[in-house]
This record gives sequence, C-alpha cells and structure tokens, in this order.
Amino acid sequence: MKFYSKDTKTALEAKDLAQFIAFGPVVFQVAKVARDRGILKVIEDSGSKGITIEEIVEKTKLPHYGVRVLLESSLGIGLVIINDEKYKLTKTGYFILHDPLTKVNMDFIHDVNYKGLFHLEEAIVEEKPAGLRELGNWPTIYEGLSQLPPHIQKSWFGFDHFFSDIAFPLVLKHVYKDGIKNILDIGGNTGKWAIASAKYRDDIHVTIVDLPGQANMAKKRIEELGLSDRVSFYPVNLLDEKQKLPKGADAIWMSQFLDCFSEKEIVSILKRCAEALDDNGYVLILEAFWDNQRFETAAFCLQQTSIYFTALANGNSQMYDSRVFIKCIHDAGFEIVEQVENIGLSHTLLKCKKSPLFPKGGT
Repeated sequence: MKFYSKDTKTALEAKDLAQFIAFGPVVFQVAKVARDRGILKVIEDSGSKGITIEEIVEKTKLPHYGVRVLLESSLGIGLVIINDEKYKLTKTGYFILHDPLTKVNMDFIHDVNYKGLFHLEEAIVEEKPAGLRELGNWPTIYEGLSQLPPHIQKSWFGFDHFFSDIAFPLVLKHVYKDGIKNILDIGGNTGKWAIASAKYRDDIHVTIVDLPGQANMAKKRIEELGLSDRVSFYPVNLLDEKQKLPKGADAIWMSQFLDCFSEKEIVSILKRCAEALDDNGYVLILEAFWDNQRFETAAFCLQQTSIYFTALANGNSQMYDSRVFIKCIHDAGFEIVEQVENIGLSHTLLKCKKSPLFPKGGT
C-alpha cells in the first residue's frame, strides 16, 4: 500500500487527470491507430528536424483530414510535439512504438478486452463475465482459448507469456534446488514451463494438468520438440470440485494460474493439491501481487488487469492483493516455508507445505 497512503495531487492536477480518464477510450484508440498506421514511425524517422503534416500524409497514404485529427489528438495526449509546423516524437510516443511491455498490454486490451469492457457494469452486478459474449459463447474464456480467432489468440498468449518468459529462467533454480524430479504443472497452458523444466535438467518429469483444449495445444508442441517421454498430460476441469489430481508427484507447480479463480475456488484447488501430495511434498506458486510491486506503474498494470478477469475471463477472480491470496493458502491447510520476491518484472514465488496443524496425509 506504499503508493496509496496519500492524495498528493493538487486540485488542478486532479481535474486534469479526471479529463484524461473521461477521454480514455479516445486516447487509447488514437495512440493505437497512430502506431499501427505508421504515423508515429514516420515522425520518428524524421529525427530532430521533424516532419510536416503534408509529408506524413504522403508517406502514410492516409487522408489529410484523418492525419490532422490524429496528430492534434496526439499533441494533447503527449505522443508528439510541434515546432515550426513540424512534428517530432516524444519519449511517450517512443514507448508506444518500441516498448515490448506497452505493445503487449495495448494489443491485449484492444484485441481481447476492448468490446467486452463495455459490459463491465453488468459483470460487476451479476458476478459473471458478461463481456465474454463479444468473443464467444463459453462459461469462461479458458474453455474458448483454443477456439479464439488467430489474432485474438495471439494477443492473449502474447500477454500471458510475456511475463512468464522473463520469470521462468530466473525461477527454475529456486523450484528445483531441493531435488524435485516429478512435478505436476497445473494450468500448463502451451507447455512453456514443462519445456523449460525438461531442458533445465534431464531427470525431471512434468505432468501438465489443464483443460482438454489447452492440453492438446501443449501436447502438439511437446511432440514437435521430442519431449514426449519427459512430459505427460492429465486433462481435467478443476472448476469441478469432484475432479481429483493424480498422486505421486514430489511437488505441484502453478504459475499465473490461481489468479484465474475466486478465493473459494483457490481454496478448493489447494485442498485437492494437499490430497495429491504426501506430507513432504511442496506446492510452488508463482504469482504477481499488486501490493508487492517495486514501482507504482507495475501495481497499476496489475490492478487494471483484474478488470479483464471481471468482465471477460470468469467474473470472479483478479490479480490479488497478497494478503487475500495468502489467507487462501492458510485456509487450505498450507503454510509458506519460503517467499522469493522480485522475480522477473513482477512475480513472487511462494513455496508451501502442509501445515502441521492439519492431519497427516490430508487436510
């Protein structure tokens, strides 16, 4: 909560921000169109000398009127500046063009979320992902991931993988330092953790636990890499509380998975993890908690991502405050034996074992 203990803005600054919020959808669309149609790029290419509107029109092949309104809006947004009728790119414009995090976030919001967010109020009231109807007719987005149009699927996985791709190489040593060889990867998605694990050490076996659609997507990739003898599959829908997990693993791994569920569902899944593990087994959880971030912008991104879960994903989950999440861990009968912060851009690793306060062999 270090970022949120004081209201530091003056009245004028606060009113300015309120107008920026009021025109938020306009700001977003202008920035994206200026990026995608090459306007920001031709301005950048002009360097310090700048470029006139006529030259931008000629290079982008867009109508003069359209370029003019986009540029005037971009001035107000702060993407460009103008001197002597020539436009130059600002630092913010540069990040819209080149920053990988900004690109991933913008594509995810536009392709996956934008239309669905119109139904946010309904989703809040009904506690259901009312905006998901803009993408397809599924109870949650996860059943439909393998059926999404290619460009939407690309933006969804691009967003999801961006953070894990940075975190996985850094967290492998923490996960496997205690000699874990047989691990369940719950929510294995496209198999990135399983692949990273198999390449990390040749005595590791991973069982991917996920919905049938995702498991089939991962299986194809695993086969292409020749890792079928190192990776197994266990298709299951963990929203069905009757579905159990296979026993015999040394540990259970969940990366960016439990944030896809409500508190009640998290406790249910963790209790089934306890049933599947012996008393020496570990549950290893990699999550991004908004209250654990070093920078206010990182916390902001996570807080806004929660609205995707509300409006489109499932209607009842979020990027959690660590205190809420850790209570779920305790309620399920686990204790945290190790906590590693600042992994990659935003992640925390929680290493959990069954609490001695709970009966041996289960919860």
